[in-house]
Parts: sequence; structure tokens; C-alpha cells
Amino acid sequence: MGIGTHTLMQIQSRGKSVPSLPASRGWPAEAVAVVARFRVAFRREPDALAYAPGRIELIGNHTDYNGGPVIGVAIDRGTWVAVAAREDGRACLSSTQTGAVAVEVPAIGAKLRRQTGGRAWANYPLGVVDALEAFDLRGPPGFDYLVTGDLPLGSGLSSSAAIEVASALCFLQLTRQRCSRVRLAQLGQRAENHFVGVPCGILDQGVSVFGRAGHAVWIDCTRLKFQPLRLPAGVQFRVFNTHTRHALVDGLYAQRHRECRQAAERLGVRVLADVTPAALDRHEHRLTAVQRARARHVVSEIARVQAAAKAMRAGDARSLGRLLLQSHASSRDLFENSTAELDFLVEKLTALPGVLGARLTGGGFGGAVMALTDSSFSPDAAARLQREYAARLGGRLESMALAAGGGATPVNPGAKA
Repeated sequence: MGIGTHTLMQIQSRGKSVPSLPASRGWPAEAVAVVARFRVAFRREPDALAYAPGRIELIGNHTDYNGGPVIGVAIDRGTWVAVAAREDGRACLSSTQTGAVAVEVPAIGAKLRRQTGGRAWANYPLGVVDALEAFDLRGPPGFDYLVTGDLPLGSGLSSSAAIEVASALCFLQLTRQRCSRVRLAQLGQRAENHFVGVPCGILDQGVSVFGRAGHAVWIDCTRLKFQPLRLPAGVQFRVFNTHTRHALVDGLYAQRHRECRQAAERLGVRVLADVTPAALDRHEHRLTAVQRARARHVVSEIARVQAAAKAMRAGDARSLGRLLLQSHASSRDLFENSTAELDFLVEKLTALPGVLGARLTGGGFGGAVMALTDSSFSPDAAARLQREYAARLGGRLESMALAAGGGATPVNPGAKA
């Protein structure tokens, strides 16, 4: 049984008004609502269900694919995926996200093709299917698939990684396979790198997998080590989504990746994380002006990540906030992945009571700014900033109060990744 655009539109129109079902099997209310949506779409029960959170990139802008450390925070918003097995080799994928077009794949066992246009969202779960074989794992023979959630797209909160991780958990449940949490993050990263075509590091998927309430996640991206870091007492997160996105953002991300790789090659190292500040001082003459700026950002950002981890272990929220501001300035001036909208927000936030620090979060070139605040930062201040943003820049600014939440999890009783 396939799913057409009409059925998808029914799901979208229901939104949060999907009838709530009595909680069963110990599932949270959100999971019960996802099952209700799946029933509407496919007229049967899902066989697998999983949740994965989005993330805030706390500090470590573009350090992950350069082999350096990075710190992220899993948030209390995320993505739900529900899947049911099919025996005919077909895959029918549906999303409740506005504008998403339902996708049907006639032969999931054949070589998968990337989707384009309004169907491109399906590349995230299809990329996971494609990645399973590389890790000696079986892909599902066919499936009906539904993704939903409360994570805004294009906001710098990594909705793509959340889809990949939740999809991987469901496919593993469906085929009764297990893998480590590190491998789970790698599955999502491989889907992004090799199928979607974005050369990201493991930050997004790693934080989604290893998140813990009240903590950040420190990642050694070379050794693939993941460590929880308790957040300083009383800190809060406020994310301001500009809903802007550079038209060439994917190409610009790949360009920055290429510039960093070229800089590492000219410096004679494998990745920029292998370069010390002193070594960069001695050998920067080997680099072009652009390569020098990119290397300066990465090397200094790695030092800031290390300082941020030290500040967090000491419970020093103010030092952490200052490091966030330094990180944004480096991203703006050296890595050149900020925008006028993001710079405006950081400048205005810095002057507000209760704001400890602020910076762009995510890949940049649009998206969102994250503010680290204490309890004195008020919703009224956020509302005033939204109005000033609209008056000055003419756009819609979304304000989200976010908390550090738990990591990805399968919901089916007894199912483990």
C-alpha cells in the first residue's frame, strides 16, 4: 500500500490535532501521537519507533571535520520516526514537515538514487539505508516510513542528523540488529557525507546519540571519544532562528571544508587539529590569505573548546560566555560563515541583561544564534529583540527557549541499538 500526496496533506492538516490515544506499552504521549499519525497514513501499526533530538553547537565551529574537539548540547526538541516492514521491496516515505512531498521507492534493494526538489528530504533516511551495508549491517527489505517532530528545519539545530539517527534506530529494530552508540552516530554521518553529499563531521549525530539531560557532550573527533560535561548551574539556552539561508549554503560549506583540507596539506599535516598555534605562526607563509584565515579560525577555535571544557568543569558560566563571543568573532572575521542577520543578533544580545554570551550555532551562512543566559534573562527581552529585528531587517525572528535533553532512543520495549 503506497501513500499519496493527498494522504500526506491529510497528515499535515491535522498537525497537533491528531487524536490522542491512550498511553500504551509505557510510551510517552508524543510517541502515542506519532503512532496515531502513522495509522492515518498507512492504516496499520508501526513495527519500530524511535526518537532523536536536535542539538545546539555550543562551541567548536567547523572543528569536527578538522579533527578537533567540539562541544554540543542535545536539546528538548527532536524528531520521531515510525516504520513498518513491507515484503514487496518498496519503500513509502512520508513527512509531516510543511512542503515535504511523499516519496515512493519501487525497489529498496536496488541502487538507491538521490531525490531532488521537494523530495530531497527523503535522502536522509535513504542515506541511512545506503550506509548500513558499509557497516556490515542488513538493510530493511522494504518499509513504510513516517517522520515528524517539533524541530524547525534550517534553524542550525541539526534536524537532518536527528532524522538520520532516529531512522537508523528504526531500521535496526526492523531487522533485529544492534550496534554500538558510536557506530550509530557513524551511520548517520556516513549517510550525510556519502548520500546527501554534505562533508560534515560527527558533531551533529554524536550529540544526538550521546546527549544527556543537564549536560553537554564533549567530542574528540579524531579518537571518537564522547564525554558528558555538566552544564554550569543556572544557565539557560535561547535560540533565535532567523529563517534565513544563503542560497549557496551547501556549496559554501563544502568550500570551507576544501579550504581547510588544502591548508592542512600545505602545512604538512593530516588535519588542522594537528597544528599548534606556534607551528601555524612559523609556517603560515605557506598558505594563501584565505587558507591562513581558515586555519587561524580552526586552530584558535580548538583552543577555545578546550578552555570552554575547563570552564564548565569549574562551573564558570561567565568565562564560558566570553568564549562564545570570541568564537562568533572568529567565525565572522576569519571563517566568514556568519551573516548580517546573525551579527546583528549577537551584537544586540551582548548588551541585554542576563546574556552571558552568544554566537552563531551550526554551519553558519544563515540559520540561528544561540544565547547562553542566566535566570535574569526575561521573555520580554526576547520579545523586544524580535520586534527590533523585524523593524531593522524586515524578517521574522523565532525565539526558542531550549533545555539540555536526553539522547536518541528506540521506544519499542526491549529494543536496543
